[in-house]
Amino acid sequence: MTEPFAEMLTGGHPNSLGRTEQVVGIVVDDRNRLDELFACLDSPDELVRMRAGDGLEKVCRERQEWFVPWADRFLAEFGRIDQPSVKWHTAQILDHLRADLTDQQRQQANDLLIHYLDESDDWIVLNTSAGILTRWAGPDPKLARSLRPRLERLTNDRRKSVARRATKSLESLNWLEHQ
Repeated sequence: MTEPFAEMLTGGHPNSLGRTEQVVGIVVDDRNRLDELFACLDSPDELVRMRAGDGLEKVCRERQEWFVPWADRFLAEFGRIDQPSVKWHTAQILDHLRADLTDQQRQQANDLLIHYLDESDDWIVLNTSAGILTRWAGPDPKLARSLRPRLERLTNDRRKSVARRATKSLESLNWLEHQ
């Protein structure tokens, strides 16, 4: 009998990824279990959701093409889960999928990550979103214009890592504008 992923991903220390790597290996070897890992994002257990997000991002790095059909759910459903670890993993997954998204999905991804910059107070969500949006803004002047005031605000963040990321991102935008 196969052990359910929700059971494999629960328990243990809250800062630990527990058995996430084992789950990733199982999914990479058996695509049929991918739906089960996605279902873990609906778990009432915050640890299961965090580890599922991490596992999904790791599987996406190896099997990006498997995630293209899920893009709309990341944009509309998973990306709205109010848990920082799910948000930053969603941002990373959307970054992996960027080239495969439709124009409308790219705009929705831009809007979602901008929303993270506007509404989140989690330093990893802010740093991840700022870095990804800065890369995306290179060929997208409209996104760069929208991103700039948010980055300027974050340069004054109380956390040094957030302020540094915002400063570096602004420098990158300035450099791109002068190319």
